[in-house]
Amino acid sequence: MSADDQQFLDLLSSIPNQIRKYSGDVADYVDKYVDKVADEIRDTLSSAPWVPDYVRPTPPARPPPVQIVPMTTYERLHDWVARHKLLTGVIVLTVGYVTYKTVRQTKLMRKSRRAKRARNGSRLEVVVVAGSPTLPLTKSLSLDMERKGFIVYIVCNTIEDEVTVQGLSRPDIRSLSIDITDPTSASQSIERFASYLQAPHAAVPRAKLNYLALKAVILIPSLNYQTSPIATIPPSSFADLFNTHLLHPILTIQSFLPLLTSKIAPHGEKAATPKVLVFTPSIVSSINPPFHAPEATVCSALSAFTEVLTAELRPLAIPVTHIQLGTFDFSGFTPVRAGPNHQPPQQTAGGLPPLPPPPVETYQWSESARHAYGRNYVSQATSPISAGRIRGLRGSSLRDLHNAVFDVVDGTEQSDVVRVGLGAGLYGFVGRWAPRTLVSWMMGIRKVDDLTSWEGSFPGSASEKSGSGSGSGSSESGEASEFISVARDEDGGHNVWKL
Repeated sequence: MSADDQQFLDLLSSIPNQIRKYSGDVADYVDKYVDKVADEIRDTLSSAPWVPDYVRPTPPARPPPVQIVPMTTYERLHDWVARHKLLTGVIVLTVGYVTYKTVRQTKLMRKSRRAKRARNGSRLEVVVVAGSPTLPLTKSLSLDMERKGFIVYIVCNTIEDEVTVQGLSRPDIRSLSIDITDPTSASQSIERFASYLQAPHAAVPRAKLNYLALKAVILIPSLNYQTSPIATIPPSSFADLFNTHLLHPILTIQSFLPLLTSKIAPHGEKAATPKVLVFTPSIVSSINPPFHAPEATVCSALSAFTEVLTAELRPLAIPVTHIQLGTFDFSGFTPVRAGPNHQPPQQTAGGLPPLPPPPVETYQWSESARHAYGRNYVSQATSPISAGRIRGLRGSSLRDLHNAVFDVVDGTEQSDVVRVGLGAGLYGFVGRWAPRTLVSWMMGIRKVDDLTSWEGSFPGSASEKSGSGSGSGSSESGEASEFISVARDEDGGHNVWKL
C-alpha cells in the first residue's frame, strides 16, 4: 500500500470523529435554547390568569436578588485612592511638607535664644554690624542682638554715624570707627579692635576678667535704590551707586578678612570661629523687572561676590551665609504722620516707604523719555505685585529676621542661603521658573507701538535742524548730556503720557 492510500484511509477514519464532535455541539446548542424557551413558556403560563390552577405549571426557580450594601467610608476612600494614585501621592507629599515645616517652625519659635555669658553675668560674645546706623534694619537688628546678650559694634564711617549710635543709649551697642576709603587707617582700626578682643575685660570693677569672642560679622548694604529707566539715569548716578552700594560693602568685608582668618584667642583656649552674614534684598534681583536696573545690578553683583567669598572661606572653616530679604514691617522704626485717614505705608526690606507718585518723578524726564517709558513705568509702579512690595499685605514680622540671624550665628542654621521675609521664597521661585514675558505682563508692561522718529542731538545735526525751524533734541537744563534724547514727531505724533 502506497503512502497516498494510507493518508486517504486515515482521513476516512477521522470523519466519524468529526461528525460526532459537530453533532454534539449542535445538540448542546439546541438543548440550551429549547430549555430557555421551555422556561419562558412555563413562566408565561404560570402567570397567565386564563390557565386553570390544576394545569398551571410551577414557575421556574429564580436566584435570590443581590442585596446592595452601601460602602463604608474606609472602602470609599480606598477605592478613590486606587483610582487616583498620582493625585494621592501629591497630596501626601504636600501634607507631609507642610506638617514638617509647621512642627519645625513651632519648635524654633519656642527655642530660647540667649548669648553665652560668664558665671558672673558679664557678656562674652561680640557681633559686628557693618551697616548704616540710620537704616531701620540696622537699628532693629542691633537692638535685638543687644537684648539677647551680645556686645554689638556698629561700623561707623563718619561722626554723624557715631552720634546716631550714641543716640540709641545702650551701653553694649558701641561704635567701631573704620574709614573704608583709607586702607591704612582701616587696617589700624582693625588692629586696635583685634587687640581689644585679645585683652581681658571686666564687666564691673573688681570682677573676674574674661576674654571676648567675635561671633559674627553682619554686612547690611544700603537698601535705598532709584527706580527709573536706564536712559534717564545719569552716568554720575551710576558711578555713585556702585561706589556706595557695591564697592563700599566689598571693601568693608575685605577690611575684616585679616581679622576673620586669624586666631584671636588667649593662649591655651580654643579660638571661636566667626561667621559672616551678608544681607541683600531678593525680590527685585530675583525677577529683574524693568526700571530697576540699579537694584538688580547691585544685588546680583553682591550675590556673586558672596558666592565667591563662600568658596574662598569654606576651606578655612569660616561659614558665610547669604541672607536674602523679603518685605518686613518696619512701622515701629519709621516715623509716620498721624491723621484721621492715615494708613501706614508698606515697607520694603530696608524700611523705606514706597516711592512718590510716578507722575511727579516722570516730570524730570525729557519728553521723548516720557513718551517711550511713561505708560509702562506708571503701570509697573502701581501694580499690586510691584517690585519690592506686595500691595495689600503687611510685611513679615521682624522677629522672623531676628530669629533667623541668631540661628545662623549660634550654628543651628547652616545653609549657605537663608530666605526671610514676605515674598523672598515666592519671588525666588517665580524668578527661576516663570517666563520673563509673563512676569512683565503681570506687572502691567505692554508693547509701545507708536515710537517717535529719530532726531539727532549732536551739534552738527542740531544746527541743521535749527536752520529748518525744527526743535532741538537737547533740553535747556543740560539733560541731553546725561542721556540720549529723542524728540517727538512733529507731524502730530500721539503722546501716550498725556492724560
